[in-house]
Amino acid sequence: MPPALLVLALSAFAIGTTEFVIMGLLPQVAADLGVSIPGAGWLVTGYALGVAIGAPFMALVTSSWPRKAALLVLMSIFIAGNLFCALASDYQMLMLARVITALCHGAFFGIGSVVAASLVPENRRASAVALMFTGLTLANVLGVPLGTALGQAAGWRSTFWAVTLIGVLALIGLWRVLPKKQDEEKADLRSELRALRNGGLWLALSTTVLFSAAVFALFTYITPLLGEVTGVSPSGVTWSLLLIGLGLTLGNVLGGRLADWRLLTTLLGVFASLALLSTLFAWTSRALVPAELTLFLWAAAAFAAVPALQINVVAFGAGAPNLVSTLNIGAFNLGNALGAWIGGVVIAEGFGLSRVPLAAAVLAVLALIATLLSFTTRKAEPQLALTE
Repeated sequence: MPPALLVLALSAFAIGTTEFVIMGLLPQVAADLGVSIPGAGWLVTGYALGVAIGAPFMALVTSSWPRKAALLVLMSIFIAGNLFCALASDYQMLMLARVITALCHGAFFGIGSVVAASLVPENRRASAVALMFTGLTLANVLGVPLGTALGQAAGWRSTFWAVTLIGVLALIGLWRVLPKKQDEEKADLRSELRALRNGGLWLALSTTVLFSAAVFALFTYITPLLGEVTGVSPSGVTWSLLLIGLGLTLGNVLGGRLADWRLLTTLLGVFASLALLSTLFAWTSRALVPAELTLFLWAAAAFAAVPALQINVVAFGAGAPNLVSTLNIGAFNLGNALGAWIGGVVIAEGFGLSRVPLAAAVLAVLALIATLLSFTTRKAEPQLALTE
């Protein structure tokens, strides 16, 4: 794999860490800035909405830029946003800084995945995208726990200083190792917008939303579910989350290789597995060992879909790779919010935590149906059409 892919993975690690580490720092942030825990929790929501809204906006802004220049500017915004987080004097400034940081998220992953796929032969493009997204999974496995520990030991601002430093290293790496051809490759805004007329593309984006909703309907409430239903201690939940992170990483790598083999088969297999494992977890969650085993397999199946879904939208929107890749990142975040809301409704309506996995299973089945519908718009599996 080209060194540029490793730099893209480092960039993804930094962005993923800053997105999720705030959840581990909420008590410190709330106490320091004088807000409630739920109030501090809006920092998570603000970031997600910043990604969903900022993704198409930044995609259009950067559409006529060379891809390398776009990635450098987006990483600079990321660095500035984290710097402002570290320096925030009050809650409002921190929220604004989080939103600024989120603006780069969708466009960076969208353009970055197109660049990653263009760096390797066609039969390895999904694996290249998977390698970039490995940085995101490692952010959950390493970045979040280490960032949380640093914030607890040296104050929550120290975590954002550390992420800022990682961002600077990523920026230098992008500037030094991205191929010169990325200085010349640009998107045609008119062709990008024309590509949005493809009905199959919107079905593919809908598939991403439903997949992400299926994952986050369960993942959002995994901590209280493990604690109240399975009976795992708070320290045990930490190890459970680490096990899930390892499953996510394994699934991401395997998913890239499977998508290089057969895209449709991979997506259908993943969604069927998610539906089955989510349903199974509704019963295995009552015992520790079966619950942990099911969650590991569920996590592997979940992230096996990520590179395939990214390649899927680029294939259906081949005339607008930058824009549709970025829209897909927004679709992931929209699905995150939708899944969390659906899981909350299940709990609020009195069905209980143990029924949340069943709601996730239903969403996975809907994602499978959307995949079948999207592929019926083509006579064969879509092929990537990236500029070499």
